[in-house]
Amino acid sequence: MLKLVVADKQPVFRAGIAKVLAVEDEMRIVAQVQSPEQMPMALERFRPSVVVCSANFYPDIHGLAQSAAKFKSRLIVIAEPGENASSYLSSGAHGVVFRNVTGPNLLDCVRAVSRGDAWVQDNAVPVEVSENDMVGARVVDRLTQKELRIVALIVQGYKNKEIATELGTTEQVIKNYLRNVYDKIGVSDRLELALFTIHHRILAEAAAASAAGTTAAAAAPSEAR
Repeated sequence: MLKLVVADKQPVFRAGIAKVLAVEDEMRIVAQVQSPEQMPMALERFRPSVVVCSANFYPDIHGLAQSAAKFKSRLIVIAEPGENASSYLSSGAHGVVFRNVTGPNLLDCVRAVSRGDAWVQDNAVPVEVSENDMVGARVVDRLTQKELRIVALIVQGYKNKEIATELGTTEQVIKNYLRNVYDKIGVSDRLELALFTIHHRILAEAAAASAAGTTAAAAAPSEAR
């Protein structure tokens, strides 16, 4: 049995990653760490086989790798797309995946690292993944730019009230949008939405692009709009 600790600041993404891993018979999530201060206690109490930790969660990856090694735990870092994976390997990580990782790739990484191997996700999108993810592509076509933006914020852990503030609207309007998003995708709640997004990289990237575009537009001078 592989004991796993998952650490990420974004609660929905953290729960989504945990659910992807927990469905495997040989894996058990022993802790979901919500703050860096909880990590030492989680390592000492649970002595996990593998720690899956976001790069922006823990300020000192090298120190975390050293702390994990004391308990014979191996470290997988979740990096942001475009980051240099080698810098995390140099800091002591045994595996590196990116936030747009698919469920199967994450499982491959955990299994390889638990065996003592190093594993780094190819940051390029394989041709076969792009061609075969017709479900993800259809969902992207169905969603409006505002709905994609809401998906991005949900995966980041925003609550409805926070999304409303971000988009300059009311909480009830966001609830209405979410119902439409759930219907179009075929999910029933935020966790299922996060899981679906993790599994369909084309949706994750479209949502991230929409969020980036919205941020850029908001930052532009009013006369340029």
